[in-house]
Amino acid sequence: MQTAVEVKSFGKRFKKTIAVEDVSLTIQSGEIYGLIGPDGAGKSTLMQAVSGVLRFEKGEITVFGEKIDSEASANRIKRQLGFMPQGLGLNLYPDLSIDENIDFFANLRGVAPEILHTRKAKLLDVAGLSSFKNRAMKNLSGGMKQKLGLVCTLIHQPRLLILDEPTTGVDPVSRRDFWEMLNQLVREEGMTALISTAYMDEASRFNRLSMMHQGKVLDQGTADEIIRRTPGWLIEIESARSRELLPALNDAFEHVEELGDMIRIGGFALQSAEAERRLGMILQDGTESWSYSPIGLEEIFIQKLDNRSQNTPQMRLTENRSSHRKEAVSTDSQDTLIRAEDLVRRFDSFTAVDQVSFDVRAGEIFGLLGANGAGKSTVIKMLTGILPPSGGAGFVAGHNMATSSMSIKESIGYMSQAFSLYLDLTVSENIDLFGRIYGLSGKRLKERHQWVLQIGHLQKECNTSAGSLPMGKRQRLALGCALIHQPKVLFLDEPTSGVDPIGRREFWRILVQLAGELQVAILVTTHYMLEAEHCNRLALMQAGKVVAYDSPKNLKATLKQQKGQVLSLKVSRPYQAQSILESNGYSEVALYGSRVRLFSQEPETVGKDVAALLADKGIEITDVMILQPSLEDVFIEKIESSHSREA
Repeated sequence: MQTAVEVKSFGKRFKKTIAVEDVSLTIQSGEIYGLIGPDGAGKSTLMQAVSGVLRFEKGEITVFGEKIDSEASANRIKRQLGFMPQGLGLNLYPDLSIDENIDFFANLRGVAPEILHTRKAKLLDVAGLSSFKNRAMKNLSGGMKQKLGLVCTLIHQPRLLILDEPTTGVDPVSRRDFWEMLNQLVREEGMTALISTAYMDEASRFNRLSMMHQGKVLDQGTADEIIRRTPGWLIEIESARSRELLPALNDAFEHVEELGDMIRIGGFALQSAEAERRLGMILQDGTESWSYSPIGLEEIFIQKLDNRSQNTPQMRLTENRSSHRKEAVSTDSQDTLIRAEDLVRRFDSFTAVDQVSFDVRAGEIFGLLGANGAGKSTVIKMLTGILPPSGGAGFVAGHNMATSSMSIKESIGYMSQAFSLYLDLTVSENIDLFGRIYGLSGKRLKERHQWVLQIGHLQKECNTSAGSLPMGKRQRLALGCALIHQPKVLFLDEPTSGVDPIGRREFWRILVQLAGELQVAILVTTHYMLEAEHCNRLALMQAGKVVAYDSPKNLKATLKQQKGQVLSLKVSRPYQAQSILESNGYSEVALYGSRVRLFSQEPETVGKDVAALLADKGIEITDVMILQPSLEDVFIEKIESSHSREA
């Protein structure tokens, strides 16, 4: 197989900061190669160097046999490259229509008119944008902007496609559509793709990948190879008394997470037999059920970082009793602190929220999920008193939002993805500012200041500017500032975007403790389905309506009953295998790197039939897995069912 990109000992500095250090990798023609890691891992720096737009001090980069060592060499390969920068629609013009944006990029790339017509028609058809050609880019949803950006990047039919976090900030359905579109074009046109992502669950989509952190490669290969090199285990426990079990489980195991009404424990150094023995001693009454779950790259990533750095110490939120008002922990766990009753919000003739109802109890983490434009943010704005409803009612901490907006604001904490901190101020200055905004002063402010430092483990960063903090610490500071006045209710809008898995796990540990120990009612929006597993209950929105409302466990169980389990097959020629299965009547066949996946009510029987069918075509199956449906599967099924009913 021909080599498309070769990187040898690449290094890049920005003044005194080392962005990338000693990275080597090889990308074969026709494969989708991934760079996976959080913000600041060095992914964008490496991709910009490969595309020839960034000079570097160390190492060698060769693209299609051309050594990229000068502006002239970079210019020689530009015609063969398509580069899409990070950020939805940043390579597009908002006032131009879909058609005009494509024509602009075609002219920029010198695409001949006779080629452009055919090429544009094909890409619009694959992207599902043919019916929207005259719509202005600024009026597109996030998923449509993403697909238009890809179309504009592909219009000149590049040999190498470079996409910097193309799926960040879009919902699972848009991500699924993006991957289907990309796989189809790679299969039909033989392109090579280099793609970065911060979503660990997307790693299985790549043929091969490099796992990066702080400018270095932690591991590389296929997802299966990386998992095999770091053997471990995961056990999921279903229990009605999960919070009672947590102290004993934390003492017995190295990784423990509370996920709604389930607890997940994991280990690498501890043998599974010893884990089962310890678990048996803790679950002596036998009322809990537990089972093994496949380990994923997120757990592998956390393990590799744990081996390189000291773990963040865990701490009880109520350690310093003097800094907490008694009423903050005395709320009855069954009290409803957030209630939406048939909420409606119209903007002229457009209905953004259509009769939405749900409730959130004290001590509960509630997830509000939905595609871009589903109405989630509008619901939160109504519940926080920012927007008046067009119909229905909403109550927060016992106050009617329509008549008690100031009372509501005193009872809530709000953490926005777009703006939560003053980055030029130090950690201490941010804490004091937010404390004074919420009316704190004197001794009370000092006590709460110390509490914020403690929950965020920020004591050593008091005089550091917020903008200089790593993303995980910055988010913990923003959370502490939102909680400084001890609100009964906390609203979080995609709070962990860009945070690495260890930072995200620590952030959610704090949220679980807030709910469990201080009985805070937490309403969170997220596009990250692994994160949604932490919620006790979920409401899934589509086109302004709630289309699903239940616990993660029940939602997945319902989908399993409807569609069966997931059959995952590792095959020698995945693109051909997908085509063969689809042409033989198997529906919803999805491609995940070297694996094909499909739902089945009888996965063992179907697996044998599929194996025989593919073997007859000379395609080898090297591994078979039967998986349970995920929350992402639930999300996609509910959204597509809603679309079908509307049609």
